[in-house]
Amino acid sequence: MPAHEGSRTYDAVIVGGGHNGLVAAAYLARAGKSVLVLERLDHTGGAAVSTRPFTGVDARLSRYSYLVSLLPKKIVRDLGLDFRVRGRTVSSYTPVERDGRPTGLLVGGGERRTREAFARLTGGSREYEAWQRFYGMTGQVAQRVFPTLTEPLPTRDELRRRVDDEDAWRALFEEPIGATIERNFTDDLVRGVVLTDALIGTFADAHDPSLRQNRCFLYHVIGGGTGAWDVPVGGMGALTDALAAAARAAGAVIATGHEAVRIQTDGKSAEVTHRTADGEGIATARHVLVNASPQELAALTGDPAPTPAEGAQLKVNMLLKRLPRLRDGSVDPREAFAGTFHVAEGYEQLATAHAQAASGELPAAPPSEIYCHSLTDPTILGRNLVDAGYQTLTLFGLHTPARLFDRDNDAVRDELLKSTLAQLDAHLAEPIADCLATDAEGRPCIEAKTPLDLERDLRLPGGNIFHRDLSWPYAEEDTGRWGVETRHANVLLCGAGAVRGGGVSGVPGHNAAMAMLERG
Repeated sequence: MPAHEGSRTYDAVIVGGGHNGLVAAAYLARAGKSVLVLERLDHTGGAAVSTRPFTGVDARLSRYSYLVSLLPKKIVRDLGLDFRVRGRTVSSYTPVERDGRPTGLLVGGGERRTREAFARLTGGSREYEAWQRFYGMTGQVAQRVFPTLTEPLPTRDELRRRVDDEDAWRALFEEPIGATIERNFTDDLVRGVVLTDALIGTFADAHDPSLRQNRCFLYHVIGGGTGAWDVPVGGMGALTDALAAAARAAGAVIATGHEAVRIQTDGKSAEVTHRTADGEGIATARHVLVNASPQELAALTGDPAPTPAEGAQLKVNMLLKRLPRLRDGSVDPREAFAGTFHVAEGYEQLATAHAQAASGELPAAPPSEIYCHSLTDPTILGRNLVDAGYQTLTLFGLHTPARLFDRDNDAVRDELLKSTLAQLDAHLAEPIADCLATDAEGRPCIEAKTPLDLERDLRLPGGNIFHRDLSWPYAEEDTGRWGVETRHANVLLCGAGAVRGGGVSGVPGHNAAMAMLERG
């Protein structure tokens, strides 16, 4: 931070240098506002970073968040970001054993191949035709809802009119997604593949009356107006590096190693007390944008804390010497792992796993989904690794709420990782352990993060990757014009806990910047 920073008043102090804070900083600085970003860690990016987690190995992995869908092209264009994504040639592969033989469902590679894959699995055309109708419906909803994310919040009735499809509105916004899935599909495996989008980072049953699973599903199918999940070229850190560069180029000051500890405001000006290795300082601002959780916002302002959040996922990063061979010999591993590889995610399996976790037990067959970043984007690996055929695997486990790890995080993590990989091994022709690369000290290249690890490392409340339960993308009581407002007139929430937050989107950062600019 420059000398005498405490002697000036900034137009905006942004607490937290994650991707949303950087989006807000870049927009505000480009609008001519003076901006200071305070970041606790020694680097920007928050959960959207690339790191080399394995000693002496030139593999730069998206350590926490790893795919892009909800980032509007508008933000990339507006900020002139040097950032690209690549689509995946395969949507998903789900292995299963039927009638004593290994088989599976490959979605992708063209309409004909997908239709044939459904027919082989289900014995007819019904499920594929239902799949086409269902995702045709969600695609229409995506086209109509996604553009609203960077506009002032519509009311519920306004969004309903925009969707303009009462059947779709009922299916996605009013009745539990489980009822919709069961009405449209009959095959257990197909039902499970559809349901998984409702459960990413969300601990809920398909029929949960809270509809938190519906909100999760909605955000997973509207991205970009298509629902496609793309691979960030260069890893997730490429996005946040580009955002930091754009903010700095526009004149924003980014101070790492500066932890905000208190916000005092009278609604017109604010003081942000921050702590460094050398002591405390104060930054004065007209507005404060908080790129942190609602719990952290409450702690900073001294307000009552909101309902505690709870995460429910296991994140595993691996580097392999080679992709494993599959028991289903009809599928090339380079296709199976290029999209989302579903493990133990049949519809009934997901229900059983949720029930077991809700009763305080680790799921006996932990569900997870896996994909290989390096098949789509090998730039994250050093040339020597690419030439030797190395590949990455990213695994995201479901239905593992933070409460399960309270008794002994390390021991439960090890137990869960072992059983999760055993579920994967059941579909492989060779153990995944035999394919793992080793680091410079001879250790297997695998790391796992529980919700408690994410809470410790990134201050995600309860390890919740969305900071709290996801919200509907429309105005509800006290949500404000943009969904970023707080009880303090000049303090805005620009993190994932804002309305329409969650995922790597930049939407809360954009919306907080717009809210501030409207106020002058």
